[in-house]
Amino acid sequence: MRNIKLILSYDGSDFAGWQVQPGRRTVQETLEAAIYAVTQERIRCQVSGRTDAGVHALGQVVNFFTQTELPAERLVRAINAHLPADVVVRHAEDVPQAFDANHDARGKWYRYYIHVGEVRPVYLRRYVWHVTWRLDINRMQTASQPLLGRHDFRSFETEWPNRMSSVRNITYLEWRQKGPLIWLDIAADGFLYNMVRAIVGTIVNVGRGYWSEERVVEILHARDRRLAGPTAPPQGLFLMQVWYDEEPTLVSDEAFPIFLAD
Repeated sequence: MRNIKLILSYDGSDFAGWQVQPGRRTVQETLEAAIYAVTQERIRCQVSGRTDAGVHALGQVVNFFTQTELPAERLVRAINAHLPADVVVRHAEDVPQAFDANHDARGKWYRYYIHVGEVRPVYLRRYVWHVTWRLDINRMQTASQPLLGRHDFRSFETEWPNRMSSVRNITYLEWRQKGPLIWLDIAADGFLYNMVRAIVGTIVNVGRGYWSEERVVEILHARDRRLAGPTAPPQGLFLMQVWYDEEPTLVSDEAFPIFLAD
C-alpha cells in the first residue's frame, strides 16, 4: 500500500463543506469518487482543515492509501480528469506510511477577504464579505495584537466545547488593504470551529467604530462567545496553506492580493 499526499484547491461556493454529508455535495465525497474512478478502490481521505460550507481552499492537504501503481504525477492528471471545474488536485506525492495529513500538521494559514464600498462587487460576491461601513485598518491591526501568542480562544469558538482544549497559539496576524479590498492573514498551530470568522467579526466591529480597541482584550479574557462579534460569512475565508515542518514566510508582495478589484 502506498500513502499518497495531495494538495487541493477548490471554490467552496457550491459545496456543503469538506466532510461527507448524506444528500449534500461535499469536497470529500467528490474527491473520493474521482479517486475511485481512477483506482477502483473505495478509499477514505484524511484531511487537515475540514472547511465549512462556502469556505474555499488554495492549499488543503489530504492523504490516502492505495495499491495503484500510477506514478504521482500521473495521478494528478488522472484524478483531475474526473473532478468538476470547482475542485482541482495541484500536487501529489508519495509519503511515508506514518504520514497523516491531520495529526502531523504543525500549523495552518488562513486568509479572509472583505470588500468595502457602497456598491456590492458582483464578480467577487462568492469570495468576499461585502460591507458598506468605513473600516479603519490601523485600529483593526492595533486591536488584533493581543490575540498573538498562546491563549484560550474560547470566546472565538462556536459550540464550545468543540475540542478537548480551546488553547491555541497564533503566530502571525496582519491586516492589509488594496483599494476596496481588506484582508486578514492569520496563522496558528491550529484553529477552533469558526475561530477565524469570529475574530474577523469582532475586529470589524472595532474597525467600524462600534467597539473600542481595548474591548478585544476583555473579550479574549472573558472566554465567553456571547461577548465577541458575529461570525463573519463563510465566502471570504480561504485555507491558504498547511505546513508540516517550519512555518513558511507568509508575507510576499507578489502574493497580495489574490483578487484585483476596481
